[in-house]
Amino acid sequence: MQRRRPRLPLKAARVSASPQGYRGRFAPSPTGPLHFGSLVSALASWLDARAHGGAWLVRVEDIDGPRTVPGAAEDILATLAAFGFHADEPPQWQSRRTDLYRAALDRLIVSGHVYPCGCTRKEIADSQLRAHQRNTTLIYPGTCRDGLHGKPARAWRLRVPDDQTADQTADETADETAGARDNPALIRFDDRWQGLQHQDLATEVGDFVLLRADGQWAYQLAVVVDDAEQRITHVVRGADLLDSTARQIWLQQCLGVPTPAYLHVPVVTNADGEKLSKQTGAQALDASRPLEALMAAARHLGLELHDPAPTTLEAFQLDAIAAWKRRLAQLPAT
Repeated sequence: MQRRRPRLPLKAARVSASPQGYRGRFAPSPTGPLHFGSLVSALASWLDARAHGGAWLVRVEDIDGPRTVPGAAEDILATLAAFGFHADEPPQWQSRRTDLYRAALDRLIVSGHVYPCGCTRKEIADSQLRAHQRNTTLIYPGTCRDGLHGKPARAWRLRVPDDQTADQTADETADETAGARDNPALIRFDDRWQGLQHQDLATEVGDFVLLRADGQWAYQLAVVVDDAEQRITHVVRGADLLDSTARQIWLQQCLGVPTPAYLHVPVVTNADGEKLSKQTGAQALDASRPLEALMAAARHLGLELHDPAPTTLEAFQLDAIAAWKRRLAQLPAT
């Protein structure tokens, strides 16, 4: 994912205005208790909803069954409440919404946007090396686009547009404006925090999985279907998910659903510079001392709170909402 502002006048993803007004959400995965990195995302999404006078929803993203920890969802909801975060509608669980994902996949099958894939990860990696492509990401080479070639179906993949500028000659690419306009694989969008983003799905991602070989629904499909069904207008989340956004916008276009406005806040890292997560040793939040953690989260977001610091959750919320509005005014795209 490239951040620099291109010289090309590319067409940005259309963001739909909702007649119901602002609807945001926080969508934790119940793979363990909430930690400080999760709190930053929860606080940012809650503040953005309150600053816009909108609704704030909670969605438990428990679609990955093998990674879901029993009781973690209930613990997350209790922790959110202890920190003063109360959803405006009953929480939703992805594991109870699989019929919606199946219906969306069926629509994509009928429309020809998806195809069955029989490739293993090793086969994809081997094909990538043979093609001398970059090996930092497993970019699917399109092996099963024209059929399974006798292999059993393992997964379902969404076709991304072909990069029609990839094979142009130097003379043809001299007209950069025309080249960009003729490249349907290039997805461009304005992130409210990070600024202009663009990603070439054909060269940077490839056809991506919607239904995995193990029968689990992929995150990309579930989040797009859920955001559309819940009429989410604004998505506020960590910048670790920025790279997924172009894929989600393309899937939204294939399904004919609106594209929300996106805002990706800086992720929290540990002493080694790694994203703070359960895998990197993140500690569970202490629900008995919410103010201390909330003020630290506000500092991470660059919010300037009043001095002296608030001494109650209610005072913190009022102060932080005003500080969030001031912070938004400083961002590159609001």
